Amino acid sequence: MPLRAAISHSGRSIRRRTDRHWQNLFACGEPARGQSPMEQIPNAMRLNSQEQAMLAGESGQAAQLALQLQIKVGDFFGAEDMVPVRSAHLAADAESLRDFGVQYLRSIADRDGRFKIPTTINAGAADPDRPGVIGQRRVWHSRTRDINAALDAMGAHMCLTCVNYQLLDQPHLGEHLAWGDTGTVIWANSICGARSNFEAGPAALCAGITGRTPRYGMHLDVNRRAEVLVRVSARPRGRGQWSALGGLVGRELNDYWRVPCFVGDFGSPSPDELKFFGAALASFGSTPMFHWVGLTPEAPSLEAAFGSASPKRTLDVDDAAIAGFMREFTPDSDAADVVAFSAPQLSPQEIADLAARFRGRRVSDRVLCLATTSPMARLEAERLGHAGTLAGSGVELIAGTCFYVMAPHELVSSRGFRTIVTDSAKLANIISGYGYQPALRGTDDCVDAAITGKIP
Repeated sequence: MPLRAAISHSGRSIRRRTDRHWQNLFACGEPARGQSPMEQIPNAMRLNSQEQAMLAGESGQAAQLALQLQIKVGDFFGAEDMVPVRSAHLAADAESLRDFGVQYLRSIADRDGRFKIPTTINAGAADPDRPGVIGQRRVWHSRTRDINAALDAMGAHMCLTCVNYQLLDQPHLGEHLAWGDTGTVIWANSICGARSNFEAGPAALCAGITGRTPRYGMHLDVNRRAEVLVRVSARPRGRGQWSALGGLVGRELNDYWRVPCFVGDFGSPSPDELKFFGAALASFGSTPMFHWVGLTPEAPSLEAAFGSASPKRTLDVDDAAIAGFMREFTPDSDAADVVAFSAPQLSPQEIADLAARFRGRRVSDRVLCLATTSPMARLEAERLGHAGTLAGSGVELIAGTCFYVMAPHELVSSRGFRTIVTDSAKLANIISGYGYQPALRGTDDCVDAAITGKIP
């Protein structure tokens, strides 16, 4: 699918093409001498008077360039017009941007580019307060510092989190957004009933500057209706099993436009379990939205979720299917090199739970054990003593990043890492593209692997 290719960001090979990606996206440049912006970019989109003025440069060069890109995106997807958005969420980690992306952000800030709407920033490629942590090359810290400086100058909220919806910004039903990061988008669309596509970094940047985005995809009622019925007889427990359920269904669907609807008496996950479930569903399936009868706001009933239409496909998931999916992620060796609690970042409650599990225990000397969270959550963990408990047990609490954007492929060669144990199906999905053999396990098994150095 064209959209899936445009938004994909998981594999190492895709990240290596990022410089070209940013260069192509911003190739529109400035209008030729004697040529108006409207003549330079033919489009079929309807622009209101405010947008016409913006395209003519009346709101500054940064807004003009941003709208030019948005028109290209809108034309590609057949959008008829723009829709105002209340907020933007921008993924701009150094591994994705590389040198050209960093230079471009600086140029936008130097052109007086400013965010018109509240704009939050996703997890970066390095902990801003701990350069070189876990053996990461310091160049990633310096690049992250430069990115953050440019975004801060533009007026962004420098929260550096992939769980802005847990800490800062809970959207409401029907609200239009321009969010990046698959985990934030699937939460906004599904749990909140807000409306956003997977906005790639440049697209979210432009939306933050212009305050609008092309009206296509999940902004339209017709694309939000369920097409696939998922009947769940399993009773998943914990982050590992809930994320496995999301990963299993996402891998089976593998289609941005096929919205699933879940039914079944399979318990009610905690908000954090639901977070891991949605993130895995989005990661494996490029799925931007799900319905859950009786839980999500647009699915009070099956009829409402499907728009009175019949399912085009039905899937059945039981406990054996979830267990089988998790067993697929089993390395050749039973030696644990890395144990990672990450992707999405942990909430304050999850950090407290993890500290309780490690209290009085010590991570094996041969294992790197880490947990990633937001800077805000780490401050709370430090205040409550949970960060100290984890540090005393040998767990690295890293803030403002997620492991898979920390250039983890470099650690394969520099530290000899091969295996990784995690309770996140999203991380298990992504990290294999960086040369790791992942083991997807429950949280208790992950803790045991960190202590013993052996994969259960």
